[in-house]
Amino acid sequence: MKIILQVRRMNKLPSSFRDSDGFLYQEDDTLYRCINQSYSANYEMLISSGLYDDLVKKGLLISHVETNKSKPGGYKIIEPKKLNFISYPYEWSFSQLRDAALLTLQIQKRALDKGQSLKDASAYNIQFTKGKAIFIDTLSFEVYEEGKPWVAYKQFCQHFLAPLALASHVDIRCLHLLRSYIDGIPLDLAATLLPGKTKFNFSLLTHIHLHAHAQIKYAGKAKKQTGKGRVSKMGMLGLIDHLTTAIKKLKWQPKGTEWGNYYSFTNYSETGFETKKSLVQSFIKKIKPATFWDIGANDGTFSKLAANKGIETLAFDIDPIAVEKNYLRNKESDNLDMLPLLMDFTNPSTNLGWAQEERSGLKERGKTGCLMALALIHHISISNNVPLGSVAKFFCTLSNYLIIEFVPKEDSQVQKLLTTRKDIFPNYHKEGFEQSFSEFYEIVEQHHIAETLRTLYLMKAKV
Repeated sequence: MKIILQVRRMNKLPSSFRDSDGFLYQEDDTLYRCINQSYSANYEMLISSGLYDDLVKKGLLISHVETNKSKPGGYKIIEPKKLNFISYPYEWSFSQLRDAALLTLQIQKRALDKGQSLKDASAYNIQFTKGKAIFIDTLSFEVYEEGKPWVAYKQFCQHFLAPLALASHVDIRCLHLLRSYIDGIPLDLAATLLPGKTKFNFSLLTHIHLHAHAQIKYAGKAKKQTGKGRVSKMGMLGLIDHLTTAIKKLKWQPKGTEWGNYYSFTNYSETGFETKKSLVQSFIKKIKPATFWDIGANDGTFSKLAANKGIETLAFDIDPIAVEKNYLRNKESDNLDMLPLLMDFTNPSTNLGWAQEERSGLKERGKTGCLMALALIHHISISNNVPLGSVAKFFCTLSNYLIIEFVPKEDSQVQKLLTTRKDIFPNYHKEGFEQSFSEFYEIVEQHHIAETLRTLYLMKAKV
C-alpha cells in the first residue's frame, strides 16, 4: 500500500502507461523517469556499451542525469532534459515525419553496432529541438539477441513508412489519418489506398503490400517456434538499410495551395510590410516573452522575429506547404529555436488515446508567454463563422499576451472571402472587434499599419 501511494504522489504521466519497464512523472516542473527492475540489465548495457554517450554527443538522443531520489519498487530514477512543448506526428510536415523515420533507423543501426536493438519504433519517441529530430525514449533499447527478428518492424512500417507512402503517392492529407490511428496506419488500409503502381515498387511491395497480406493470412494463428524465423545480424542490418533507402526515395512534390506563396500576393506594400515587422519587433521587445506561438505563421517570416531573439517559438499553420517550407528552411539554421507545426486552429489537436489522456490536446500542453495571430481573424470569424468573442475567449486560454492584426471588411482579402458568401457578420468591424476582445484582454497598444486598412494590437490577458 505504501508503494502504491508513493507512485500516485509521483503524478505519473498518462502517456507512459504502456511501458512495463518504467514511467514518466513530474514533481512541480521537473520531469523524471522511473526505471523498473525489469529494465536494469538493458539500462546498464545502454550506459556501459557507450551507446548512450555516442547518441547524446551526436545530438540524436535526449540526455539525462541519474538522481539519488527514492525508487519505490524501481531500479533507478533519472532526470531527462525537459522539452517545453511536446508535438505529435499528426502535427508534423512530410519532411518532419521523414526525418523522424530516418533518425529511428539510424539509431537502430548504431544500437546494433553496440549489441542492442530498439524494442519499439514509435513516432512518439521523436521530438524536434533547434530544427532537428531527437529521440526521447531512454527505455526503448534492449540487449540484442542473435537471430531474433526486429520486434519493432511492424510498428515502424505503420508509424512511418505507410503514412509517408500515402502522402507521397496519394495525398498529403493522408497524414491526418495519424490523428485517428495513433498506433500507426494499419498496413491493410495503406495497401488498399495506395495506387496499384506501387506494387511494382519493390520496397512498397515488400514492406506494405506483402506485409499486409501476411498479417491478414496469419492473423489469429498461433506461431510455431521453429528456426525458420531467425534473422542474422547481417540480415537485420540489411533490413535497416533497405528501409532507409525506401524512406529516402519517398518524395512529396507540392502542387501549390492558397498559402504556399502567401507573401507573393498579399496587398501589403513594402512600406506596410516593414511597418508591420517593426511593430511586431517592438511588441516582442516590450513584453520579453519566454515562449512565443505564432498561429497562421505561414512560412515563419514573422515567427523568426521572436526566434532570432532566442525566444522558444512555435510556428503553427494549417497549410502543409507553408509548414514544409518553414521546416526545411529552419534545418539550415544551427540554433534557430523555432518549431513549425501543422494545425487548424478551428479544429486544434484534442485529447486522444486511452481515456482521452494518452495524447494531450493543445490547451493541455500549457500556455505561452505571447500568442500572435497576424492576418488570421477574418479567416476564423468569416470563413468559419466563429464569433469574435469566442475567438477572444479561446486565445485567452493559450496566452498571457496577444499580438493580433484586425483586417476590416473593406480590405481586399476580406472582400475575396465575401464574394462567395452572404455577409452575415454585422459585428465584424473595428469597434465590434475591440468590444469583443476587451472582455478578455486589456488593449495595451494599437497601431495603424501604414498603407493598409489594418490595425495591429498588443493585448494583455485579464486575470
